[in-house]
Amino acid sequence: MSETEGENLVAILMGTHNGGRFLRDQLDSIASQTHKAWKLIVSDDGSSDDTLSILQSYQSQWGARLVIRQGPMIGFCANFLGMACDASIEADYYAFCDQDDVWLPEKLEAGIVALSLEHDSGLPLLYCGRTLYVTESLQPCGESEVFSFPKKFRNALVQSVAGGNTMVFNRETKHLLEKAGPICFTSHDWWIYLLVSGSGGRVLFDQVPRVLYRQHSAAIRGKNTSIMAKIERVSMVIRGQFRQWNELNVSSLNQARPLLNKPACETLDLFIKLRYASFWDRIRLLEVAGLYRQTKRGTLSLILAALCRKM
Repeated sequence: MSETEGENLVAILMGTHNGGRFLRDQLDSIASQTHKAWKLIVSDDGSSDDTLSILQSYQSQWGARLVIRQGPMIGFCANFLGMACDASIEADYYAFCDQDDVWLPEKLEAGIVALSLEHDSGLPLLYCGRTLYVTESLQPCGESEVFSFPKKFRNALVQSVAGGNTMVFNRETKHLLEKAGPICFTSHDWWIYLLVSGSGGRVLFDQVPRVLYRQHSAAIRGKNTSIMAKIERVSMVIRGQFRQWNELNVSSLNQARPLLNKPACETLDLFIKLRYASFWDRIRLLEVAGLYRQTKRGTLSLILAALCRKM
């Protein structure tokens, strides 16, 4: 029997764009996973550095386990969703993967074990969790926040709780993404959280970090626990960035409304009314909708955003 025979196959979906500087570390960490039954699909979004040559050198070693394809070249979200919505990519489980992180050896195994405990439910399932922040040279420099409130649609409407680099999901979630299609959205990780929670699926949040999240100048996102990051989030609300995101989110969710369950549709309708209501109605609707963020400070900022019509 081979070392992978009988194991659940995981399709790892990696988006790349000029990631050659750190790519080998991530590829080596995938090869070091305790769960050995995986295949890697890489969608490259027009890299002009040595990303493709690095991928091809690993492909010569790994053979059919590594597939390289051309991305849509319209942004990272479309690149990841292009793979997630591709019905030809079939596996037992799926995992998003960033080009510049490092996975701890048990990363895939932890996700599969958590999801397998819920396997008989037949529901869309999403595993995600915290990360360890590291410098470019992989020196520890902090951890992502501890989020302990329920991971429900009333939270997903106003907050993305985990990075795509931590996410593993089942076939039912993959089929849900396929039905929604490669929709234009703020980010792929926020979209999958909204779809799974809004369809009545389950979101499993791991409080133990399994990913080394490298902080560097070219990263699309970075550490969000620093004082400067918190100031920037407040600034985004004031500038109207949060409201612009919500415009796009509402539009996308309306397109995917047939995939949402009744409670989620009702909450979405309350959220839409809240954004355009008068001052006193905004106070009332905020309470009725039951929206919340994962920290008291975050929920307070949400209330202020609602009252100032910045949501």
